[in-house]
Amino acid sequence: MRIKDPRKSLDFYSRVIGMRLLGIIDAPNCQFTLYYFGFCEESKIPTDKVARKKFAASFPGALELMYCYGTDTDENFTGYHDGNKDPKGIGHIGIYVPDVYAACERFEKLNVPFIKKPDSGKLKGLAFIQDPDGYWIEILNEKFLKE
Repeated sequence: MRIKDPRKSLDFYSRVIGMRLLGIIDAPNCQFTLYYFGFCEESKIPTDKVARKKFAASFPGALELMYCYGTDTDENFTGYHDGNKDPKGIGHIGIYVPDVYAACERFEKLNVPFIKKPDSGKLKGLAFIQDPDGYWIEILNEKFLKE
């Protein structure tokens, strides 16, 4: 997913969502940087730069964030399309949590914007929040899928 400001996105996915930064691949000739996130214990992430890149690129379920140079400082750049309005595209990513309500209480305390809270709408027990770029993140657990 393309991101406008890596400082905001890296903080959000690490501090708010609880993912670890698995690795960074910088491509200055192409004017972009890739950031790989995943749910992983810090001790499992290699400290060697080359090994860490390989680890990040092969990690199951890794989330890749792409920063194109300059979008964070371009006053005319309004952001990327989240795919939830026409033309439709990516709608959202989903993250499983042990307790949707507890996660949402935490998100509220952190002032995370909500698209849908767990008890609103027709589908109860799941939520949608937004990341700094406006991408939707579904918050659910296995209980929802069994009902």
